[in-house]
Amino acid sequence: MEVFEDLVHSSTVRIERIVSKGHSSPDKGWYDQDENEWVMVVEGKASLEFEDGSKSELSAGDYINIPAHLKHKVTWTDPDEITVWLAVFYK
Repeated sequence: MEVFEDLVHSSTVRIERIVSKGHSSPDKGWYDQDENEWVMVVEGKASLEFEDGSKSELSAGDYINIPAHLKHKVTWTDPDEITVWLAVFYK
């Protein structure tokens, strides 16, 4: 089970902690968010894919800024250990 926990929530920013283990986005569809998202892998490993076919491999300490409406998905998180994300959503 993947766990999402809001740490901070205001009208302009939301900070979320996500814990994954072997999770990925559904095969169909993309995340298409109204907010920008800065996300960092705190622990573990993950892979993101973008609608244009580009990919980003993330390990502990790696981060990426995803502009609003840049369609993306999680293609892989490590099935053998937890992946902890810190996601900051902002307008």
